[in-house]
Amino acid sequence: MQSGKSDGARLRLVIADDHDLLRDGIRSRLADEDFVDIVGEARNGREAVDLCLQLKPDMVLLDVSMPELNGLEAAHLIKRDLPDTKVLFLSIYDNEEYVREALRIGANGFVLKDVSKAEMINAIKSVALGATYLGPQAAASLAKRPAAAQPSTGDFGLTSREKEVLAAVSKGLTNREIALQLNISVRTVESHRFSIREKTGGGNAVALSKIAGQLGL
Repeated sequence: MQSGKSDGARLRLVIADDHDLLRDGIRSRLADEDFVDIVGEARNGREAVDLCLQLKPDMVLLDVSMPELNGLEAAHLIKRDLPDTKVLFLSIYDNEEYVREALRIGANGFVLKDVSKAEMINAIKSVALGATYLGPQAAASLAKRPAAAQPSTGDFGLTSREKEVLAAVSKGLTNREIALQLNISVRTVESHRFSIREKTGGGNAVALSKIAGQLGL
């Protein structure tokens, strides 16, 4: 599926969000659109990955903040194993690090959940046609500053807190376990992990664990 209506095929879509009401809302918005079929729904990142591997959809709509695996971790696995599946993030956050990380791992679009129905449909159709779609807020957030340069030596410019998070990641702790250990929120842990990835170039937990070992953490 490449082009929505033009070839008569319908876009096979998976929705992944841990809130039932939000999934219901997205489904309701798309109910009368004849170019799309919602073929599956997932309530967490792990379900999203498993469902995509099973169904091989044309596109998946992903929330950023989900249990089991967050949306960015899920997207990384989906794009690794299903490079032709388009990934469009629908998030309540326009955090610049989220947007930049989403694009780095190969996502095809990023819009906020409070967009109008018309913009959501436009985003889905644009991504289906092969474009990269950023909603106005996401684009503005991304434009706030250029990507951080990656240091070639030393500790990659990590803060002391980021080093603590990196050390915990290398021990296999989940974001929730790291949050409890460091007495911070899960969202803060996610933000630190995105910053660590941006600074070090580490794309997943395995790569981050190797970097932690290099730094003696």
